[in-house]
Amino acid sequence: MHQSGPIVLFDGVCNLCNASVQWIITHDRDNVFRFASLQSEFAKQELARRGVSVSLSSVIVLDGERLLSHSDAAIAVAGALGLPWSLARGAKIVPRFIRDGVYNWIAKNRYRCFGTRDACMMPTPELRERFLDSDQAPKRE
Repeated sequence: MHQSGPIVLFDGVCNLCNASVQWIITHDRDNVFRFASLQSEFAKQELARRGVSVSLSSVIVLDGERLLSHSDAAIAVAGALGLPWSLARGAKIVPRFIRDGVYNWIAKNRYRCFGTRDACMMPTPELRERFLDSDQAPKRE
C-alpha cells in the first residue's frame, strides 16, 4: 500500500459518503487511497494544522500539502482510479462555479435523499489499515 498516498476525508455518518468510500475502495486497484471521517480526531487535527475549519459539506482530498474539496476532490479521486474513471478529468473544462454548484446542491440534499447513520462506518479488518485514526498520522516521505 502507498503510505504517502492521498487521504479522502468524508462525512462518516452520511450514507452517500459511505457508499462513495466503498465505491472508491472497490475501484482503487492499487490501494492508493486512505480514508478518515471528517468527524475523526485525525481529520480535525490535520485540517487545523492547515488552517482549515472542518466542514461536513464536502469531501476533502489531502495529497501531500495539497488540499482539494468539492468537485475538484471528486474529479481528483476519479482521475486516480484509471480508465474509465479517469475520463472524469475532462469535467475540469466545466467552470468550477458550475461544477461546485451541482456538487453543493447534492451535498445540501444528501441527508434527506440518502439518509444518515448513527455512527461512523467501522472498516472491516481487511480494510482497517486504509483508515486513519488520530494516532495514525500519515507517513511523510
